[in-house]
Amino acid sequence: MWRDLLPIGRHRGSGGYRRYAWTAADTDCRAWFKAQAEARGLTFELDRNGNQWAWLGDPLAGDAVVTGSHLDSVPDGGAFDGPLGVVSSFAALDELRRRGAEFTRPLAITNFGDEEGARFGLACVGSRLAAGQLTVDKAHELRDADGVSLPEAMERAGQDPGTIGPDPERLARIGAFVELHVEQGRALDLSGDPVGIASAIWPHGRWRFDFHGEANHAGTTRLDDRRDPMLTYAATVLAARQQARLAGALATFGKIAVEPNGVNAIPSLVRGWLDSRAADQGTLDTVIAGIEAAAHEHAKRDGIDLSITRESFTPVVEFEHALRDELGALLGGAIPVLGTGAGHDAGILSASAPTAMLFVRNPTGISHSPAENAAEDDCVAGVVALADVLEGLACR
Repeated sequence: MWRDLLPIGRHRGSGGYRRYAWTAADTDCRAWFKAQAEARGLTFELDRNGNQWAWLGDPLAGDAVVTGSHLDSVPDGGAFDGPLGVVSSFAALDELRRRGAEFTRPLAITNFGDEEGARFGLACVGSRLAAGQLTVDKAHELRDADGVSLPEAMERAGQDPGTIGPDPERLARIGAFVELHVEQGRALDLSGDPVGIASAIWPHGRWRFDFHGEANHAGTTRLDDRRDPMLTYAATVLAARQQARLAGALATFGKIAVEPNGVNAIPSLVRGWLDSRAADQGTLDTVIAGIEAAAHEHAKRDGIDLSITRESFTPVVEFEHALRDELGALLGGAIPVLGTGAGHDAGILSASAPTAMLFVRNPTGISHSPAENAAEDDCVAGVVALADVLEGLACR
């Protein structure tokens, strides 16, 4: 499975993956998922929001145990973020069949669409739509860098955009959702454990900062006569780092757009996107307030007009304690429990069904990069752990 999936969407130059939602690479990943489902005799479904489901047992019975993750990627992302969870889900089912496990609850494997938000700027679009956390109107407003709307992209890929929207009946069938994911950090590497359980997802969000200045000639305009938004942006980036460090949080300006974007031109507009995360809501609020205050202060000093827009936000997600504890018991009790600053479909679905997560050790601690990695032995340990969990939940 891993060898078949590895070449899809891989960029020769960077070695990373560009599996953006509703593109050719995404279509190939979806075809791979459907083929894996059919090869195992599972009932394949494509839901109203383009999420894929592979069912063992009656999809309509309810109280189903569901596992899976996503197959799309960030720009030049690694091979493990998302796909490890999907591959491991199919492998765990294979392991349970090898054991002769008898299922007493329906089991489903999922591939949620557009989890990374690389194309349209909003993460977890497929699960957000299903859970009613993204309205149809807002979904229709989403556009990529080329101005293509989400409905247009879906239609070009053969998905009917007229069906998108909340899917409470489907989510009501889920009795438990367990997502396996490569760890995006080094907690397990430092503890020496191959597998861990998630405790919570930190609150996190994305903010857009628009710095409006005045375009002018870079070679003839005196420094004192400039209204250069790049200076204000740069000062805000440094302020974000300082605020995050003081609070023990995270803040990153990782995307920027400049107009007119000429080497010999002072910009008229610098637009930067901030990603910020913290262990609790109060800390995150403090960090964002500090960054915004610093940005306004520098903008006033530099003669820059500034507007700030919160584009997305996810509050803290505490995975259901009862399910989390049950996973720990099924795995023998001596397994680390750790928080994460990364968002996941399991976090979105937690408002609709009991959810939990397993993490597989990442020795580099690097994610969203071609350097993302997990050793084969640890991946196998993750499959065995997931199989143990699914057997305990779905075969009792």
